[in-house]
Amino acid sequence: MSLAVSKKRTGRELPLLIDNLFTRPFFGPSLFDLNGLLFENDLALVPSANIIENGKDYEIELAAPGLERKDFKVEVENDTLIVSAEKEEEKKTEDKNYRSREFSYNSFYRTFSLPKNLKVDNINAEYHNGVLKITLPKKEPTISKPIKQIKVN
Repeated sequence: MSLAVSKKRTGRELPLLIDNLFTRPFFGPSLFDLNGLLFENDLALVPSANIIENGKDYEIELAAPGLERKDFKVEVENDTLIVSAEKEEEKKTEDKNYRSREFSYNSFYRTFSLPKNLKVDNINAEYHNGVLKITLPKKEPTISKPIKQIKVN
């Protein structure tokens, strides 16, 4: 049994697409593109995931550099694992002749349909070196008893 993956749109796709039309040339990076080549993948706004099935558990690894543990929210609802993150930053610079104030907001939302053979109460999530690792332990397989026929008298 495997995990099913889905992505949710964040609402930032259209502005990024329009921005791409006016700031990106047909071939190669734009001089106006301050994010460099990373901007190419920015339309997805969803971290890449590795899904690994071991004998005793599943592991999901999400590449999410630049975030902190407190930014993540991991939930299970109706056989669905929901992983989301939000990060807001504000930078202020004040000098005698000028003031600068910059804001940034990044978020993502990703869901995984879970198989029935999981111990949902024992799910573990760890964030280390830009990778969120979620361990989903499997239930012990139940051995079904052979069918016993009952003689009808």
